[in-house]
Amino acid sequence: MFSLRTNWQLTPNALTRAIQAAQSSGQKIFDLTVSNPSEAGIRPDSEPVLAALANPKAMRYDPQPRGLLEARQAVCRYYRESHEADLDPECLFLTTSTSEAYSYVFRLLCDHGDEILVPKPSYPLFDFLADLSDVKLVPYPLLYDHGWQIDFDSLENAATSRTRAVILVHPNNPTGSYVSATESAALNAFCRDHGLTLIADEVFLDYSHDGTPRRSFITNKETLTFTLSGISKISALPQMKLAWIATSGPSEMVEEAGARLEIIADTYLSMNAPVQLAAPVLLGQRKKIQPVLLDRLHANLTELDTQLASHPSCTRLQIDGGWYVILRVPVIETDEDLAIRLLKKGSVSVHPGHFYDFPGEGHLVLSLISEPSEFREGVARVLEIVA
Repeated sequence: MFSLRTNWQLTPNALTRAIQAAQSSGQKIFDLTVSNPSEAGIRPDSEPVLAALANPKAMRYDPQPRGLLEARQAVCRYYRESHEADLDPECLFLTTSTSEAYSYVFRLLCDHGDEILVPKPSYPLFDFLADLSDVKLVPYPLLYDHGWQIDFDSLENAATSRTRAVILVHPNNPTGSYVSATESAALNAFCRDHGLTLIADEVFLDYSHDGTPRRSFITNKETLTFTLSGISKISALPQMKLAWIATSGPSEMVEEAGARLEIIADTYLSMNAPVQLAAPVLLGQRKKIQPVLLDRLHANLTELDTQLASHPSCTRLQIDGGWYVILRVPVIETDEDLAIRLLKKGSVSVHPGHFYDFPGEGHLVLSLISEPSEFREGVARVLEIVA
């Protein structure tokens, strides 16, 4: 009755069952996995946001496959102001989420069974997006040695005649590592040699921990590139559902990709008018919310380092950007068993490393946007139990 592409394991795993049991018992849980800023006490100003959504122009239906020009121009202003990068609004396609953006790009590039190279560790959502598009994901590893680097030997070995693109997450989630200029040049050469495209996920681009802006892949002209982002992280407004695909690269490739993407977008016309018309205001909220988020990231990271100084058996891995940090712990059990033990014994919720496809045990992933008091107590409980 159902398709094979949705033949997922639907039975909750042991950690999910433990979380459900803890929640149903009413116990206080110190959540170090929170990814929604509004759940961590960080919210943009409601008055201008709600006022912008009440635009009378929204009562007129004006379907535009690429998105309303006013909204695309607002995205272009964001790149110009935040990244000193010029973007033609005709190279933009608005979507309701980066997940939808991925589905558009996968459909554009891949036939059934074609392959996409994806970094490992990385976010588990890719597996579901690939399944729904009948695409096969082939991992290439990120290696850690005083920072994260792409393993180009493994990347080369992973490419086959069915490979169509390479996904980059810039900065990666959860490793917090940006793609360096040297790596970018090597990736462009790799794609040219194999006839591949780049898919750059930049949802956390603005959150560099040292305050130095990182180059966006919208400026990449060497190979056909699709850059994905949205206001979910830029303005801490995931509920407003505004994201985009920016195309760049050789002009002829960009033109043909745009023509094909326009038909895909025109088939669905998923963007709603109120959010598109509110785009200038929604993107403008980043100027107030990003400093608050960056202060939260710095405060929690400082707190973690302070507590780790008294627990030499545990360390954290280097991060350069994003909202997460990786805690390296002694391997005495699986990461999932440790996460369950932390939940049952310490009432602390963390992500085990295997959730992000870490190749070995001994990794916990913590959110840095948790409320400071909750983060402080949660980390103290984690370190006490692990020690």
